Amino acid sequence: MAEYTLEMKHITKAFGGVKALKDVSIDLKPREILAICGENGAGKSTLMKVLSGAYVHNSYTGEILIDGKPQHFLTPADSSAAGIEMIYQEINVHLDLSIAENVFLGRVPVKNGIVQWKTMFQEAEKYLQQVGLNLPVGMKMRDLSTSQCQMVSIARALSRKPRILVLDEPTSPLTENEVEALFKILVKLRDSGISCIYISHKMQEIMRLADRVCVMRDGQYIWTKNVSELTIDAVVEAMVNRKLGNMYPKKDVPLGDEVLAVHNLKIKHPYNKKKNIVNGISLSVRKGEILGLVGLVGAGRSETFNAIMGNMECSYDEILLDGKPVHIREPGDAIRLGIAMLSEDRKVNGFVPTLDIAQNISLARLDKVSHNGILKTGTEDQYGRQFIEELSIKVRGEHDKITNLSGGNQQKVVLAKWLMAEPKVLLLDEPTRGIDVGAKAQIYQIMTRLAGQGMAIIMVSSEFPELVGMCDRFLLLADGEIKAELPREQADEEVFLRICSGGSIGKTC
Repeated sequence: MAEYTLEMKHITKAFGGVKALKDVSIDLKPREILAICGENGAGKSTLMKVLSGAYVHNSYTGEILIDGKPQHFLTPADSSAAGIEMIYQEINVHLDLSIAENVFLGRVPVKNGIVQWKTMFQEAEKYLQQVGLNLPVGMKMRDLSTSQCQMVSIARALSRKPRILVLDEPTSPLTENEVEALFKILVKLRDSGISCIYISHKMQEIMRLADRVCVMRDGQYIWTKNVSELTIDAVVEAMVNRKLGNMYPKKDVPLGDEVLAVHNLKIKHPYNKKKNIVNGISLSVRKGEILGLVGLVGAGRSETFNAIMGNMECSYDEILLDGKPVHIREPGDAIRLGIAMLSEDRKVNGFVPTLDIAQNISLARLDKVSHNGILKTGTEDQYGRQFIEELSIKVRGEHDKITNLSGGNQQKVVLAKWLMAEPKVLLLDEPTRGIDVGAKAQIYQIMTRLAGQGMAIIMVSSEFPELVGMCDRFLLLADGEIKAELPREQADEEVFLRICSGGSIGKTC
């Protein structure tokens, strides 16, 4: 048996005159979970596209070996035939096909030209059980949640009986329970002989799951070390090439008057009209305050934000802005009143991919860059340059396409769009999802600066350490209701999880 299941040696890949990978070499041992870490733009995705066959042999220099034997991948199918399966962050399923058809996509069992439906359904059920998904395999994918679609993608990969499983940010759409289930699956797969490459920005996941950690930076290989030798700070410092210091730069600022208050907010469940997904909650936030809305997926956090913004049908006793009653029927009303929301999925709701950076930044306040209905492109460009400088957005200029930016820089463009609207209240829904630690630290610094300037901020995050590090006060949601309110001094991840999972409030009441 070869010492390594996979070796990628001296991989160099250039786009035009820019080298995305510079002489990168990594190896993967049998029965191992190897984590690959690096900031956005470090070269992780490019390296995996070389491995997957998305970048064909001869479009790069270097070699790939499996069990010591050289491989030449001309298509992704070649990589798959060699035993490599990829699970991407962007879920790739066919919504109008059944679960079983998605699991066996391109490999539907056929006999004498007739699809063997019974065989396919039985086999699909077996792979669903492996990923802990208890659903009828005849269900259409359109009826599944995002996290369930991700588990089907993993079941599809397992059905191909891979030697090597590559997972790129696989837990982004998953609930806490599903993350735990995935970890158990990966450990079981590793112990059964499947080697895994695991890419994630979530350091706690990596420290729990990986056997070794490989760090990349600026398209170059830095080092690979056993996880037992490492701390989270050591990994992050290698990624960003500097001492980390305090990840959360939260500062205590004097809190001003109440800016926003919502009383008895109710939102109907989208699929069950007899049930409320948000059931009569009340909240308020003051100038300079960062309020954390804490809950597990499905608790009603994002729905609360969307209702306040006028994106969802809801009822409430009153909404007060600066102490005065207001009525919000649509997002335009909220923006005019001084409420802005950075949404959970920037690619769906955050920016327009066909527009450049300056055009995206001006979207929420076109009145500032137009006169008598005529767009003033010079003014738009000026605002673009202003926010690029203020938020340290890494671009060549304001006319760069937003799709060419890293996730962290895209997020800063979306944030710039809302800051241009000059909001009194900023709703941040998962503001650091899918961005690297360096960009996260910059987002935290921007939040701290805005709070210091008197802006009221409400923040939703699935990362409890982020909430503990950045918020002044916490409202804990479960089953559409506020179960507890905690000050910063009582913030504790274990308490958050216990209460938001439906446990007793105990002394935190």
